[in-house]
Amino acid sequence: MNKRLPRNKELKNFSTALRNNATAEENKLWYEFLRIYPVRFNRQRIIGSYIVDFYCAKAKIVVELDGSQHYENKGIKSDTERTRFLESLGLKVIRFSNLEVNENFYEVCTVIDSEIQNRTRKE
Repeated sequence: MNKRLPRNKELKNFSTALRNNATAEENKLWYEFLRIYPVRFNRQRIIGSYIVDFYCAKAKIVVELDGSQHYENKGIKSDTERTRFLESLGLKVIRFSNLEVNENFYEVCTVIDSEIQNRTRKE
């Protein structure tokens, strides 16, 4: 059964703006890996009242890239609530720092690929 995720349609213009003004790290991950990955990903996908960086419906995975604001108290609290909500929908959330994308790009891609393979493997 493939139930639709909740979606606050009022965020559509904002998600489009985020997609059009992506960070360097988001663009790197998108153009050098996720855009050509054999399993489809969406960028800046609205889920509930959140906009996630990348979403793979087939594997039910969210990939988030975190800048420095995510490591401050307010960001940590907000990310915890966000992750809890996404996980309540059966989604797996994978987080990477922008530094990881810049300095360990191959490893970031390997982790994403491994998670996709694990969650799409037919038992």
